[in-house]
Amino acid sequence: MSKLNPDEIKKDFKILQQKVNDEPLIYLDNAATTQKPQQVLAAINHYYNWENANVHRGVHTLAERATASYEKARESVCNFLNAKDISEILFTRGTTTSLNWVAQSFGEFLQEGNEIVISVMEHHANIIPWQQLAKRKGVILKYIELKNGELNLKMAQDLITDKTKIVSLAHISKVLGLENPVKELIDYAHRKGAIFVMDAAQSVPHQRVDVEALDVDFLAFSGHKMLGPTGIGVLFGKRKYLEMMEPVEFGGEMIDFVYRDTSTWKELPWKFEAGTPNIAGAIGLDAAIQYLQNIGFDAIKAHEKELVEYLFPKLQAIDALTLYGSAEWSKHAGVLSFNINGLHPHDVASALDMQGITVRAGHLCAQPLIQSLGVSAVVRASFYIYNTKEDCEKLVDAIIAAKEFFSHGPI
Repeated sequence: MSKLNPDEIKKDFKILQQKVNDEPLIYLDNAATTQKPQQVLAAINHYYNWENANVHRGVHTLAERATASYEKARESVCNFLNAKDISEILFTRGTTTSLNWVAQSFGEFLQEGNEIVISVMEHHANIIPWQQLAKRKGVILKYIELKNGELNLKMAQDLITDKTKIVSLAHISKVLGLENPVKELIDYAHRKGAIFVMDAAQSVPHQRVDVEALDVDFLAFSGHKMLGPTGIGVLFGKRKYLEMMEPVEFGGEMIDFVYRDTSTWKELPWKFEAGTPNIAGAIGLDAAIQYLQNIGFDAIKAHEKELVEYLFPKLQAIDALTLYGSAEWSKHAGVLSFNINGLHPHDVASALDMQGITVRAGHLCAQPLIQSLGVSAVVRASFYIYNTKEDCEKLVDAIIAAKEFFSHGPI
């Protein structure tokens, strides 16, 4: 495994060459969205400059080129996830849409009294669709809590029973950076007769995720969190379940034939993709996958772990700073959330921004988790391939400077 060079990688990202508030930009909000390299932007521009046409419809040259590029992207995602066939790869608007499709379509098979198990650490997109399904179908929604900053596995096993029909969990927490033992939980859910839905928005961009090895039933992720454009995402689903499910959107592209009183659908995967798809988004996602594969996911994961190992003790050493999640740095992916006693997270984030450092502050679309931590908001720093140890040093210095400013005022 070759070690990646973040300084060389950074050259591919024009946005990272700028100054913010007269300071060099240090971008540490990668869990919200990542920046886009020139190679991805070039692929999108090439489509609009030379191939722009609708897909699956025309027989003219541009339509055939566009269709070929769009379906090549699907094949890339299929190979990337090690799925069995392109029929298992659906293009969506993102993780949120993907999870909603599962809840709305597969959820129709649930009956009153069935149970769904999620965790308190989920993104709202992996909570609200299940809440709505529970209201609609009379289903019982249960939450796995935390223990010592990690998922309570004993509680998970107690909650997942023969009544459980769906277990839906994040692979990696967007707040805690905690990687859940999903393979163990998938196997346990299957033994109880439940299907497993995985929110992989924070894992697919950072490490190898093999849907066949995991034996996961559904998996969702977003392109914009892995160097791709916004508005494109993926829902992987096992073919046997996708064939059972009805589409949740209807219109052009997804039909086989429309009669006056009824209609028939195309075969998988196209029966779910109504209307003109995000063609440029899929092409951009394809380019992003190629870019990351050229670096290597083992190198990406190792780099982020190295940054966390370097930064974690430095943050722990700051007086009155609380880190959330496991007390062991090794259990964190490239996401660290914290608070400084007496300071509002928004004030901390604003102070860091004045020094050119971009972090996220707030409830991070994870209010049940934030409430369980006993706070109203947190500050989050999240890392990717273009971040360096120097970025970590500047973050620590900026936090200390912010503490001094709010405690004593400007010097």
